[in-house]
Amino acid sequence: MAGETQTVLLNHNATIICKVQGYHHLDITIMGITWFWKHRVSATEVKLFEFFGDHQMTVRPGASVSPWRLKRGDASLQLPGVQLWEAGEYRCEVVITPHKAVGTVRLEVVAYPVSSLFPEQAMVKENEEQLISCMASGFYPTNITVTWKKWTPKNPQYVEFSEGVFTNRTTKNEDGMFNVTSFLMLKPSLEDNMTIYQCVVWHESLPTSQRLNFSLTMIESEKSPCTLKYIFLCAGIIFVIILILSIFWKQVLRQTNALFSILKAYSRNTQIDTRETEEL
Repeated sequence: MAGETQTVLLNHNATIICKVQGYHHLDITIMGITWFWKHRVSATEVKLFEFFGDHQMTVRPGASVSPWRLKRGDASLQLPGVQLWEAGEYRCEVVITPHKAVGTVRLEVVAYPVSSLFPEQAMVKENEEQLISCMASGFYPTNITVTWKKWTPKNPQYVEFSEGVFTNRTTKNEDGMFNVTSFLMLKPSLEDNMTIYQCVVWHESLPTSQRLNFSLTMIESEKSPCTLKYIFLCAGIIFVIILILSIFWKQVLRQTNALFSILKAYSRNTQIDTRETEEL
């Protein structure tokens, strides 16, 4: 078992394997087993469990080795509710007088992401912006992949894309787990009606990718009432302008006619005065 690696989900029970080959029935009263644990960033080993004959010591609460399985050479360590800090190297020592066997296992603890999509569906007008957020939270370790795909009636298969996508940096929580949010900004046209956008989350703790769908429904802008409104408004303004210009023009014509009349009368009077002067 030297060099083996086991993976367990956070808060799940773990069975760290340690088996002695070649023994089918053992007298556990003349044998002993000790389990040690070393954190991955520490060089110091800590004794977790010890069993010798009628003596048993448990340092890690809940840690145990099945006596029934031990009789068959199975000294595997049972750990309930494993936490993140318990990842590291585990070493078992099995003594069957006068023999001794040693083995090591590296334990990795992972936490799967809890993913959510907001909103899950929307009715959007043409060229109206719509923001979609895809959040993955509470995962460990930090490496995670978030991608976007879309399905359209014209192309009925999911195709990955990156336009309009922005993914934040991964953030760490106080409990040691991580969060990340990816955003998709849409500015769709009527051709995008009934398109399905899919957020795909992949993490090593998952047996398969998490897929969350967003359904887009396009609605036409209310152009007709709005257009008629502006048409009537513009027509009214033009009519008022024409009316004002017409009244103004009539006033100008009246004043012009009056001025012509005055000038004409003045011209006649001037001609009469000239003739009278010549006769004298």
